[in-house]
Order: sequence, then structure tokens, then C-alpha cells
Amino acid sequence: KGWVNNTNDGVHIECTDTEEKVQNFYNYLLNNLPPLAQVTNASMVEKDFISFEQFDIVESTNSSKPKLLVTPDVALCKDCRSELYDTDDRRFQYAFITCTNCGPRYSIINALPYDRPHTTMADFKMCEVCLDEYNNPLERRHYSQTNSCPDCRIEMQLYHNGEIIKNFEDLDFIVKAWKTGKVIAIKGIGGYLLTCDATNAKAIETLRQRKKRPKKPFALMYPSIQKLKMDTIISEKEEKQLLSNEAPIVLLSVKENSKSNIAFEAINKGLSRIGVMLPYTPLMDLLVRKFGKPIVATSGNISQSTIIYEDDKAIEHLSNIADILLMNNRDIMLPQDDGVVQFSPKHQVKIVLRRSRGQAPIYINSKLNLGNTSVFATGGMLKSVFAFVHENNIYVSQYMGNTESYDAQVNYKHTYKHLTDMLQTEFDHIVTDKHPDYFATRFGQQIAKEKNASTSNVQHHKAHFWSVMGEHLLMDQDEPVLGFIWDGTGLGDDGNIWGGECFVYKHGEISRINHIDEFPFILGDKMPLEPRISAFAVMQHLPEYEPFIKDKFSATEWHVYKQLISQTNLSCTSMGRLFDAVASLLFGYDIHSYEAEASMKLEHQALSIYHNLTDKQIDYDTWSYVGESLENSLIKAILKGIYQDLIQNIDRKEIAFKFHVTLAHYIKLMAGQNNIKNIAFSGGVFQNSLLVDLINDFMHQDFKLFFHKDFSPNDEGIAFGQLVASHYIVENS
Repeated sequence: KGWVNNTNDGVHIECTDTEEKVQNFYNYLLNNLPPLAQVTNASMVEKDFISFEQFDIVESTNSSKPKLLVTPDVALCKDCRSELYDTDDRRFQYAFITCTNCGPRYSIINALPYDRPHTTMADFKMCEVCLDEYNNPLERRHYSQTNSCPDCRIEMQLYHNGEIIKNFEDLDFIVKAWKTGKVIAIKGIGGYLLTCDATNAKAIETLRQRKKRPKKPFALMYPSIQKLKMDTIISEKEEKQLLSNEAPIVLLSVKENSKSNIAFEAINKGLSRIGVMLPYTPLMDLLVRKFGKPIVATSGNISQSTIIYEDDKAIEHLSNIADILLMNNRDIMLPQDDGVVQFSPKHQVKIVLRRSRGQAPIYINSKLNLGNTSVFATGGMLKSVFAFVHENNIYVSQYMGNTESYDAQVNYKHTYKHLTDMLQTEFDHIVTDKHPDYFATRFGQQIAKEKNASTSNVQHHKAHFWSVMGEHLLMDQDEPVLGFIWDGTGLGDDGNIWGGECFVYKHGEISRINHIDEFPFILGDKMPLEPRISAFAVMQHLPEYEPFIKDKFSATEWHVYKQLISQTNLSCTSMGRLFDAVASLLFGYDIHSYEAEASMKLEHQALSIYHNLTDKQIDYDTWSYVGESLENSLIKAILKGIYQDLIQNIDRKEIAFKFHVTLAHYIKLMAGQNNIKNIAFSGGVFQNSLLVDLINDFMHQDFKLFFHKDFSPNDEGIAFGQLVASHYIVENS
């Protein structure tokens, strides 16, 4: 007998019985949690005796500042999916079926604790039956804040031919539209998805033209895991990820004889894997099952901008792309893209490519303590994510895009205000990237000024290193950690552009002990957009080979770029730019149509060789361009080797594979030379699944290897690394 309630600092229970029975009750609760529950801390204390009449569920209170974690959005659960297709169930084919175990959370909440009046469901009045479910502790929908049914439904609207049709229910109309090649924008949990028939190449090309996305791969949504298995090769880990509460996009290899006749070339544009997901909302489940085939399902946004989530903006911006818009009257508070993950083909190392819907805005690592100080970390620029520590909880925002885009900046500010207002945070310290011109850096400085908070900055690549160490709790151990931080570009401590760094962490301090060879950095943001410029720059190591790339440039460009090279004082150690250079040299991938296109296609070319060798020993004599010492220039060795192989007409896919092997071999040599066993990896280059597998091939027996597991190795992990750095640098200063 007693009571339970939900408050701003967690769940409280007060009860009376014998000491043994109360202890059993306490143990039972912790060992039989509901599907979505995670207990980060639990305790039991004895109080003065109170006589209770019964056991009551007491209304939630919010008398104190919130100390709660905010629940992410959750994919459709098995029970709701079963009811969705049960003709005897009152929610049969109801497109917004939910329960306490599934449905939107983070995307609809505007205050804590998580109660219906604090969500965008506040204006939806429950019918008597739903209200009975809501108030019945024995019901699965007890206290389900998103509870509704056909009698008190969330309503859909159709925007078509410039008109809005209210109370829309004809899902067969959408299916027929797909079959006739139409592009349809559909409002989901985190925003609008642009969809079309994945077997219709013409429809896909229409979507590409309208969205101005000529080559970047599209994600697909399949009706079921069974249909997906007919087309793709799925490992146990990949299947588990697809069926998880997060339900992200997972990159998979396609079978040679796929059954669905998907327009593979139109979807993937020269890459070997497709990004696939399963329906995570009841609306999408109904639609795709009715259609019976996979659909293209890509973010409804303008290039580089945030996913569109407001209905009026969808009409304004997406009606030029989509023939039809399927809307609904449940508002979204915060936009979120779908998460994306992949697994390396051989060792099945999980690589997070985008952490968003289903995971944001929390990060739970019970053994990581970042102190009592409230700290806000602003993150980087391209893969914009912020993070903060509040009441000993760690919050990490959803992916928000490239903050060079004004829309992404607006979303960054909106998400910051929404979360900090909800949690009533007051920050004591602000930590930013070292680059003074990032939007996030300037935003952090502005907040610090307004809040009178102290500030610090963390160099970009060191933040990467702190991030992967934070995930694996490597900061407090006595043994040193060697960190390979490889990415595109980041401002270094010396004012140059870094990106191919080797650090050592020991006793709270990070030292830069090595890096790949420097080469000139010219033309600013143009260089990452045009791999041919990286090829031009790295060729300064071997000028006698310049004629090999001269036809990539006009005579004017060649003359001007030569002058810039001779005049620049800015050097670069970027591994990302080296990947670009090699991709340009080997395959003519000279200008990007999307970020990292050349590097991704270079990996694709090399993977075909690896797949044929995975059961064989990969010896360095055959496949590496560097010997057993590090005395010579890495870049010069690679360029010389590539040039000689090209002269001998070696298959260019083999040369691409050799390049990857050389980098893995280089890492092993560096680790051996420094006699360090703990090796950590971060930076966007380690999204390369082939490189990750080769490192494991060469090193897993003799070294402890630490790759990211919860965050992406790309710049999304920067903010978390800034938080870890802020705490440990202060602790050790």
C-alpha cells in the first residue's frame, strides 16, 4: 500500500509492508522494467511509518527544476502493429496507433515531466474509451500521452493541385499515386519524407531533378524484413538494428538477383550498398504494405538545410518537389532526420553515420561522470550537433545539418531554446571549437556573454579524440592512448589545416606526436568541393608527375593555381583531402556533387577486391606502398606506388585497395613504433568500413582497438568530445 508519482527528478514510490516484502518489491521493479525504461540511479530509504488505505498513482508534479532525461521517439511496437492489422480491433488500420511502448516523445514535448498537457497532443480530447485506457493501470495504454483512436483521431489532410482536402483517409489514393510515378511528401515523426516508387527509375530521376540532388544516394523503405531479405544480404547485427526501437537507416549490400526490381543505378549512382529502413510509424507501415514494394524515402528538405517539419513551410517549399503532400494535424516541436548506421563487411564493427531520431536528445553512460558544473558544448559546423551537462545528465541534440545554411542556424537556435527552456538550464561554462568563424563558436560566445558564463575552446581534432575516449572511459587509466584522428579539415593549434593527426593521451594531456605529410591548402572552401584541387596540391610532393593531372584543369586554372601554391603559407595535413586526391587520380572523381562523394566511391572500388580476399592473408609486400619503417614520406610513397602501378596497367580497383591497405599498415607501424597498445580512432575518414576492417585484420590480436560505438566518428561527435575535454582539462589543471 502506498503511492507512486512521476516528478521532475524521476519516479518516486512510497509504500509500507514488511521489510522483506518491500525489498522484494524493489528488486522486482528493477528487474522487470517496461520495454522503454532505463534506470540510471535507484535507492531506497526507510521513513517514519504512514498508514495507507490502498496503492495510488498520484498526479505528476513539477515543483523542482527538471533532472529527467527526455525520452527519444520510438518506432512502432509489435503489439500496436498487431492491432493495426487485426480486423476485430477498434484501432484496425488507424494510422496513428500508439501505446506506452511506442510513438513520438522528444519530437512533440514542450515541457517536463512528460504528460499530455506538455505535448502537442494537449488539444486532442480523448474519447471515453481512450480515457478509460489512459486511467487504467492494467492497460498497456495507461498514461500513454499519445493515446488516440478513430473516434478521437489525429486527422490527415491532403494537399493536391493547390488545395487542402481535410479529414483525408483514402490511403489507396497515395498507393495509386506511387504506382503512376508521383512524388509524395509525407509527414512523419520528425518531419516530411519525400517518397516515390523505388522500382520506377523515371520517378526517381524526377525527384532528383526537382530536389537538385543529381547523384547522392537515396534511402529506401521496405514493407517488411521478409521483403528486404529478398533483395539484400543482412547480418544478424544489421537485422537487429533495423528492428530496434531507433529503427534507423542501415546500409546493406544488394543481392545479385534481387526480387523487387528496384532501380538500383538510379537510387545509388555508382555505390555498392543501399540505405534501407523499415516503417517506424503506423501510417508508413500501412502505406508501404499496401504498396507491396519498397519506396524511396528521403528527407524533405532543400539541400544542406534542415528537414521541413511545419505544414505551412512544407506547402511553401515542398510543393515544387512533390506532386502531393500528405499532412496531419499533430504538430512537431523539433525536426529530426532518420538515423543512419552501417557495419563493416567482415568484422561487423558498427559505424554510426548519423545519430538523430530515436536516440536524441540523451546519452546514457552510467560510468561516465562529467561533474556537477552545467556546461554547454557548441559542436562544429558541417555536422551540427550541440551537447550539454545538466544535473549530472548528458544531453546530445539531434543532427541539425550544415550551419553554413541559414535554415540550419535557425533550427540550431530553436532546438537550443526548446531544450534549455524545458530543462530550465543555466550554464556555468561554454566550450566551443577553436575556429572563430563557425556559427556555433559565435553562438556560444553570445550565450556566454548573456549568461556571464566562463568560456574555453578545444581544438577540433582533440575534441574528436576526447569524444572516442569518453565513450570508452579511457581518460582515467594509467596506460597511454594513441589516437588517430583523420578527417577533412579543421583549424590546428599552429594555424594550419589539420586532418591526418596522431595524438598521445597520457595523464590528462593530449600531445600531437605525428601527422601525415604537409601539402599546400589553397582556394579555401573550394578545395573540399573539388578533389582535383587536392590532387594538384599533393602532387607538389612529386612535381615530375604533374603532367599526369594537367588535363584536369584549363590553362588559366593551371597558371593561377600554380601562383597560389607558390604564394600560400597555409599547409594542410588532411587525410580526407588525400582520399580526394587519390580518387581524382585513379577514377577522375574531380568535382563533388555531395560531401565525400569521391572518398565513398574510392572505397566502393576497393571493396570489390577485398571481398575476394577476405579469407586470404593480406601481406604487406604485395599490397602496401610503405615498407616496414616510417622513414620515408607517406604521401610520396603512395604517389610513387600509384604512378608505377598505373604505368604497369594494374587494375585501378587494386590500386585503390592498395591505398587502403597502406593506411592500415601505416597505423600499425605507428602504433608499434610508439609501443602503445590502446589505439583510438575518430574523424570522418573512419566512416570508411573497408579501412576499419583492414585495421582489425592487421591489429586486433596485438592491440586494443577503440572505435566509436554510440556517436559518429564524423563531426557529430565533436560536441560530446568538447564536454569530456572541458571536464578533464579542468580536473587536471
